[in-house]
Amino acid sequence: MVHGGVRYLAQGDISLVLEALQERGLLRQNAPHLVRNQSFVIPNYTWWTGPFYTVGMKVYDMMAGKLGLGPSEHITKEETLKAIPNISDKELTGGVIYYDGQFDDARLAINLAQTFVENSGVAINYMKAVGLIKNAEQMISGVKLKDMESGENYEVAAKVVINATGVFADDVLQMDNPQQAKTIKPSQGIHIVLDKSFLQGESAIMIPKTSDGRVLFAVPWHGKVVVGTTDIGIESPSLEPRALDEEIEFILSTATEYLKKVPKRSDVLSIFAGLRPLAAPQGDEQNTKEISRSHKIIVALSGLITITGGKWTTYRKMAEDAVDKAALIGGLPERACETKNMPIHGYVKNSDWSDFQYIYGVDKLHLNRLVQKNPELAEKLHERLPFTKVEVVWAVRQEMARNLDDVLARRVRALFLDARAAIEMAPKVAEILAKELNYNQLWIENQINEFTELAKGYILD
Repeated sequence: MVHGGVRYLAQGDISLVLEALQERGLLRQNAPHLVRNQSFVIPNYTWWTGPFYTVGMKVYDMMAGKLGLGPSEHITKEETLKAIPNISDKELTGGVIYYDGQFDDARLAINLAQTFVENSGVAINYMKAVGLIKNAEQMISGVKLKDMESGENYEVAAKVVINATGVFADDVLQMDNPQQAKTIKPSQGIHIVLDKSFLQGESAIMIPKTSDGRVLFAVPWHGKVVVGTTDIGIESPSLEPRALDEEIEFILSTATEYLKKVPKRSDVLSIFAGLRPLAAPQGDEQNTKEISRSHKIIVALSGLITITGGKWTTYRKMAEDAVDKAALIGGLPERACETKNMPIHGYVKNSDWSDFQYIYGVDKLHLNRLVQKNPELAEKLHERLPFTKVEVVWAVRQEMARNLDDVLARRVRALFLDARAAIEMAPKVAEILAKELNYNQLWIENQINEFTELAKGYILD
C-alpha cells in the first residue's frame, strides 16, 4: 500500500500522516504505471461507527489536499454489499468508503534502480559491505566490499557513506563503532495470500480495530487477495523471516469474522513475512505497533550517515533528507532536490490494469518486440499464473536478476502469489536463466534445490 496511514492518524501522529499523504500523491504522479487508486471499505457493525469513521476519513481527505485520490463517504448496507459481495452481513449497518494507493513494492525498487542508473548512478547487485575504511583522522573514507558471486574483495573510496540497510543498520554502525548501542527495534509483519474468490468485487476491506489494536486489510493484488498484517517485536533480524503460528492464527481468525467464505490454512497460496526497521528511542519499551513510523537520520562522529525507520510511502522524502545531509557532511555543492517531479523508469500515464504486464509501463513495448522476434517467449510458465518466458529474459537482461529467487520472488512475484506454482515452474525458469547467463546443468540443479528449500517456507502445511 501507498498510504498516509489511517492508523497513525488515530494515534495522533499528524506530521507523519501529512508527510505520507504528500508523498503518496507524488508517487502516484511520478510512477502512475505502478501506483493505482484503490477503494477501501470500512464495514460498520454498530450504529455509531458510520458517523465516527466518516468524520475521521474526511479529516484524512482534507490533509491530502490537492493530492487526494477521491472523497470518502458513508455508504448504505446495500452499497457496502455491492462493493464487497462476500463481506459478512450479520448486523452490518453500512460502511465508509475511502481511497488510498496500491502498488508493487519490488517492482518500484527495480524501477528506482533503473532511474538511478539513467541519472548517472552505478548500481551493483550482490555486492556486500564487509567493512568501513577510515583515514588518519578516523573519518569514513570508503567501504570494503565483497562480490558475493566471485568472492573477490574490493575497496571503494567515498566522500560520504550512507548506511540505508534497514533492519541491518546496527550491523554497519558497529563496523564503525563496536560499542555502538542498538538504534533499531525490528518489528515483524506477515501477510497471507488467498484466491480472489475470498474477496469478490474490486474494493479492499479495512478493519479498523482488531483484537490486538491494529488494523487489518484484505486487498486485491495481482489477481489474488493479500490479507494482513501483524506487528510483533523480534530480537534479531534475518534475511528470510518466517511467520509465527500465532500470527497466522490471528489473521485467519480475524478474517473469519468478516468474510462469508472462511479461509483455512489449506486455502493459503503463499505466506510471507517482512521486517520493519523501527527507529525506537534508546531504552524505549513501547509495543512495536505504538512506535512512530517516522524516519530518523543519525550522523556518527566518523561522518557515517545512517537512516532508520520510515515506510515505503515516504521513501522519496527519506532519500531527500539523507542526501541533503550527505551533501552537507561531504562538502558537496548545495543543490535543490529534483525528485519531487522526476518520472520514475517505466512511466506511462494511462495503464491498462487488466493486463498483468501493466507493471512494466513503457517497457512493455520492449517485451512485445522480444516476443515478435521469438514467439516462443510468449509461452506461460505455469497454468495457475500469468507469467511468461519473456519476463524471465527481460529480468536477466534489463533488471539485474542473477538467480531463481531474484526472478520468481522479486521480478515476477510468483513466490508471493502461489508458492507451490513457483516451485513447479522453477526448472523451466532455471533453464532460461542458465542459457542467458551461460551456466551449466550443475548450476541449474543447485538453483532448483536452493529455491525449492526457500519456497517451502512460504507454504503452510
